[in-house]
Amino acid sequence: SLTGGTMKDKRRFHHRLLVLYASLLTGVLLFSVPGWSKEKVEWMEANAPPFFIHEGPLAGQGYEDVVTDIITDALPKHDHQRVVANISRHYQDFKAGRKACNVGFFKTPEREQFLYYSIPSFFTLPAVIIINKSRFPEFGAAKTVSLEEILRQEFVVGRAEKRSYGKDIDHILNTFGNNTNIYAFEGSELSLQLFQMLKHKRIDALISLPEEAVYQAERLGFKDQIMTLTIAENQNGYDGWLSYVACSKNEWGKQFIEQINQVLLKQRPTEKYRQAYERWLDESSLEGYRKLYHEVFLKAVD
Repeated sequence: SLTGGTMKDKRRFHHRLLVLYASLLTGVLLFSVPGWSKEKVEWMEANAPPFFIHEGPLAGQGYEDVVTDIITDALPKHDHQRVVANISRHYQDFKAGRKACNVGFFKTPEREQFLYYSIPSFFTLPAVIIINKSRFPEFGAAKTVSLEEILRQEFVVGRAEKRSYGKDIDHILNTFGNNTNIYAFEGSELSLQLFQMLKHKRIDALISLPEEAVYQAERLGFKDQIMTLTIAENQNGYDGWLSYVACSKNEWGKQFIEQINQVLLKQRPTEKYRQAYERWLDESSLEGYRKLYHEVFLKAVD
């Protein structure tokens, strides 16, 4: 009958509502249990273009921005959060054993006490010395110079506090640097501050990566007033070219680094990965860099 059909429809409708409600409740309960939520990973960054660019038209296009995106996109089961802080905060979080990583750290004996490292994540041109062109004769009028000799002559060299420039350069800075010949700076926009000091002749020279020097000098409008000197002690192999993903030295960090290594092995040969850094090089450097990328970087697996 019409009434009977209506009652059956009502019962069927109520049954469906109960099933839907039970399904929704189960979903809420499952996702409220910690085991079902994504594990949070903090990616420690610095305000240091062109490694990371956090504002302006090029925001997100720094080469460490791009590689961080490549790695995190390949690990979707984690909740990746990017944290901008100075190097002291980085160290603090790593030493506390937080689930934290940095996408591009040089290896140093100090850092290896509290960090696990991946296979190399970056292959960058090594650190150089930047000076005002007008002072070239004072530095011996030579395009390649000894950092040790410069420090012995008590030129004032600017560097970022706690930043590593590669094993060989760190050793010289730690051995021959002192309060007279080194100006160490820590704060926001480290390299920008140092380049401003060079521009205003408050320091005699600074240590920088080549692409960093071009970016900051153009930004400050004095690119034509500076020049790059090759550091003689940086010509002994490729240690100063390689940096690594680093994570807190605990069981979580060890396992997470293993996952990152698998991503790097797959992604490093791709054009997108290589171009993250290449876009910051001048045309004259590209051919030689690309050759070494294949011969050195892609074969570096420890």
